[in-house]
Amino acid sequence: MGFKRGGLRRSGAVAAMVSVIWLAPGAAAAQSAYTTGSYLSVGVGAFDVFEDEFRSTQFELQFRPGLKWWLLQPMVGASVTTDGSVFGYGGISLDINLTPYLVVRPSVAAGAYEEGDGKDLGGTLEFRSGIEIAWQFDNRMRLGLELYHRSNAGIYDDNPGEESLMLNFSAPWSALFER
Repeated sequence: MGFKRGGLRRSGAVAAMVSVIWLAPGAAAAQSAYTTGSYLSVGVGAFDVFEDEFRSTQFELQFRPGLKWWLLQPMVGASVTTDGSVFGYGGISLDINLTPYLVVRPSVAAGAYEEGDGKDLGGTLEFRSGIEIAWQFDNRMRLGLELYHRSNAGIYDDNPGEESLMLNFSAPWSALFER
């Protein structure tokens, strides 16, 4: 029995959407009890985690300003791999505080990708969708695990896509730069 990668992607996307729809009403009520503020996040992990051929180490930097549009928070970021791939993106995320310490953060973004010596994702314009589960400490610092999918959504002839698994450390902007 073979592993169907496309089926996993569709199942994961459907599961993420159902989770957001199911959890969002509770998050709206709970959000007033948890202030988000601006965050700076650094991550390290595996690019193309489910495939051997182009798997490489990935580093990521992301800024989430304290702005809100309803419950949505904008984000901008960039990632690089040890194979020379570079991805710059902008998008939105949603903090869902399940408890004062457990935060689930789905996100979507679009950006520009350059493959370097890494995987050809079919074109420059790529889309990123993912979900992070993080532990938020009393000082609002977070340590999380994020899985996201990146592909061109079929706008180019070739759409191999990739999944990244990242370990993220996120710190409130105020804790880093405002004293």
